[in-house]
Amino acid sequence: MFDLVVVGGGPGGYIAAVRAAQLGMKVACIDAWKNAKGKPSLGGTCLNVGCIPSKALLESSENYERAVHKFADHGIKVGAVTIDMATMQKRKDKIVDQLTGGVAYLFKKNKITSIHGLGRFVGREGEAIVLEAVDGESVTRVEGRQVIIATGSVPRAIPAAPVDQINILDNAGALALAEVPKRLGVIGSGVIGLEMGSVWGRLGAEVTLLEAMDGFLLAADEQVAKEAHKIFTKEQGMRLELGAKVTGVKQGKKGLTVSYEQGGKTSTLEVDKLIVAVGRVPFTDGLQLDRIGLAVDSRGYVPVDDHCRTTVPGVWALGDVVRGPMLAHKAEEEGVAVAEQIAGQKTHIDFNTIPWVIYTAPEIAWVGQNEQQLKAAGVDYRAGSFPFAANGRAKGLGETAGFVKMLADRKTDRILGVHIIGPFASELISEAVVAMEFGASSEDIARIVHAHPSLGEVFHEAALAVDGRALNM
Repeated sequence: MFDLVVVGGGPGGYIAAVRAAQLGMKVACIDAWKNAKGKPSLGGTCLNVGCIPSKALLESSENYERAVHKFADHGIKVGAVTIDMATMQKRKDKIVDQLTGGVAYLFKKNKITSIHGLGRFVGREGEAIVLEAVDGESVTRVEGRQVIIATGSVPRAIPAAPVDQINILDNAGALALAEVPKRLGVIGSGVIGLEMGSVWGRLGAEVTLLEAMDGFLLAADEQVAKEAHKIFTKEQGMRLELGAKVTGVKQGKKGLTVSYEQGGKTSTLEVDKLIVAVGRVPFTDGLQLDRIGLAVDSRGYVPVDDHCRTTVPGVWALGDVVRGPMLAHKAEEEGVAVAEQIAGQKTHIDFNTIPWVIYTAPEIAWVGQNEQQLKAAGVDYRAGSFPFAANGRAKGLGETAGFVKMLADRKTDRILGVHIIGPFASELISEAVVAMEFGASSEDIARIVHAHPSLGEVFHEAALAVDGRALNM
């Protein structure tokens, strides 16, 4: 019998397994993922068809755009620039194989038993929680004293646009296109929709985003969302239709006709490929939760307390399958926390300091509260912002769009939120996370020496701006 059985080998699951093994537990991980070659592949959605492959294609598309549009500004002249999609996809797949293989190595290194198959509960027998791993006709019985449910999420489906992975695609299909579509439609303008639209837009597709909500990037700070809207539409040429509810898709010889309602009127959009990116839902299919007395809530999540405990003793759940943001790094931290709790340690996760990142160009990142949230809560605050256009390093990079914005409590000066749109926002946000974890004030950041010239100086100047004393504007 295993001390711990983890169901799901994604970021939350495999990290929990590794940490538990480090703490001396006998661990097994049940995972059903197979790659395009039909071979077991650990790492879940993130490593296989999510975070990692999308960032690989984003970088490739940005390099193409630089060669076509930006190298000349540096005095670098190139001839005709062409796209070899086969090579681009091969590079992406190689990165995925390296990282998923890395997880398999970690399992071997930490003596974690990897069991391929779809995990499901059978029941409890004494101190053992009994599961099965189903792989086709093969069924493997697995017993554990503790179990972690880390089965992740799947793309949300909409009846009006059923995914066939040929012309109507989800995130997996969008990452595997063999050629650049001339006309690309994207249903949804959230993280996945924007990133996929960015990839194919930079490579030459005419991109139209159909967003059912009346607002754009509603989770982000309004000032950031406004700046992003301007950049993506006016400067980068994306077409964004807000309040557009898709009602149906017809496939014809010349492509797809997407019907949508907007402002009481019915319109159509002609595209060659259509990406459905309307969010994700928890994946619990086949788990047989009822066998152990568990049930999902009205939204499909496995109910847990603040420490990821379910109502069933010895059964935990984490990551996309429970409350909170569907972010790989959130799942990883929960994985560590649960493993350490099982080992008798005390842990803590502050959900207010989990960063969000959208890997468009420019990147968008934030942590903590935004202005509209602070206003709604009646919090008295001060705001300071500083543009990348006034930063020497950004000018040298040729990436001057965007700004850093800092929000701090008016009375205590404690940092309440940081919002960035600009180059390397995904890296810059980490300083904000550290600052907020340590309860820093804007004055603390203003007093810290930042290297010159660096993009970090924009973060420094935003802190100074909270007190109205930015030095370079």
